[in-house]
Amino acid sequence: MATSFSSNLSSRSIGILSLIGAVALLTGSDSIIKWLSPHYALHEIMLFRAGFALLIIMVIVNLEGGIQVLRTRRPALHALRGLLFVLANMFFFLGLANMPLADAVAVFFAAPVFICLLSKPILGEQVGLRRWMAVFIGMIGVVIMLRPGQDTFTISATLPLLAAFTYACLQMLTRKLGVSERASTLAFYIRIMFILVCTTSGLILGNGALSGSDNASLEFLLRAWKWPEGHHLMIMALCGSLVGIGTYLLSQAYRVTDVSVVAPFEYAAMPFAVFWGYQLWGDWPDFITLGGSLLIILSGLVILFTKQPSVG
Repeated sequence: MATSFSSNLSSRSIGILSLIGAVALLTGSDSIIKWLSPHYALHEIMLFRAGFALLIIMVIVNLEGGIQVLRTRRPALHALRGLLFVLANMFFFLGLANMPLADAVAVFFAAPVFICLLSKPILGEQVGLRRWMAVFIGMIGVVIMLRPGQDTFTISATLPLLAAFTYACLQMLTRKLGVSERASTLAFYIRIMFILVCTTSGLILGNGALSGSDNASLEFLLRAWKWPEGHHLMIMALCGSLVGIGTYLLSQAYRVTDVSVVAPFEYAAMPFAVFWGYQLWGDWPDFITLGGSLLIILSGLVILFTKQPSVG
């Protein structure tokens, strides 16, 4: 009994520490991308980031047993998961180019709300009254954050919400089909998809023929490619290293520990986002933003900790 308890405690500790480390590193990566957004195209930054991250992942793969750990019987599933992950990232970063980091992160926290909404039609799960109430509270929080009809509202602000929806679709796919590969295997195929999509985007949009928009998000997508300056290339390498280790830790956290244990610690991204937003751009959330953020986080926690009603 004592051995079992210490084992469970150890796996929980590893999962929680892995997730906190992951959100710290990934929020740092998000900050770098926002900082680079006025200078380079989104798909160019993401390509360099994916390339550097892949180097980190290959080191981890080598430590875990070599190239054979990358063998999979479900390449199509990995490709679809990777594509959804790329789209979620693109939507989030396009919104991030035109809004404070903490605001974008808070709106993205609507993902559990979308997961709850999609769980019944896609997975056939019973949601229950308490979860439906939490969904309603979460959507109120989103509306407060976006402030439609006010001068502060922009179309770009809806992009992190679209990223949250895409991320929820990704989680539906994962839960419906199941994933049993190593964390390094999951991270590897996601980076490969990033490289394929970003290279294709660069071939189509990289000449900058469609650039010149006054909208920061649109210009971030359409800006012409150029070779990064020396210090910017080093920053992109740092960004790739952060995301390579961060995505590995994220996958590892959900592999070794129950979702209900580690998922609440994803909200640790909020204080990290506030910190970097203030340090780099002087952004500080106002009371309306904080109020909407708290409602979204509260709804996510209620959804997470409310037991799924039994069928029949």
